Amino acid sequence: MLLKSFRAEFEQELEGTRKLLQSVPVKDLGYKPSAISWSMGELAQHIATIYYWYVGVMGRDIYDLEADVMERGSPADIDATLQLLEKNAQLAREALESAKEEDIQRPWTMKMGEKTVLGPLPRAVVMRSFLFNHLYHHRGELIVYLRATGNKVPGLYGPTYEDGEM
Repeated sequence: MLLKSFRAEFEQELEGTRKLLQSVPVKDLGYKPSAISWSMGELAQHIATIYYWYVGVMGRDIYDLEADVMERGSPADIDATLQLLEKNAQLAREALESAKEEDIQRPWTMKMGEKTVLGPLPRAVVMRSFLFNHLYHHRGELIVYLRATGNKVPGLYGPTYEDGEM
């Protein structure tokens, strides 16, 4: 039952992520709100990368981020980031579709080499926090970047301020 809800949320939120990344203009990919922040292009690429992590969460009991290498392309190329999103979303969808309800209650751990950075936790908790909530957090950041550079923000949950319907 929970897995069915996660699958539905995944599909709904993927459409919002796609709309958000499609709204990132090439001219602002280098924008950084501070010296320690990611550029808009790096943040967009990170958002597209999060979808890849479904494979490691659903397919492995211990996921070593350090050992898992993924070709991302340049963060200065929004078309490459959009392609990365679509590729990773398909991999994520396949990982979700192959999972069974009992799988999401099994423990999962994330490592960076020998260091444990998350877990062990039930996969359902990891899906909600590390995959879904993590994605929503970074989408919110990207919305702030877009507004700070004078760009229109797409409506993810209805009309936005820029739509003039608020």
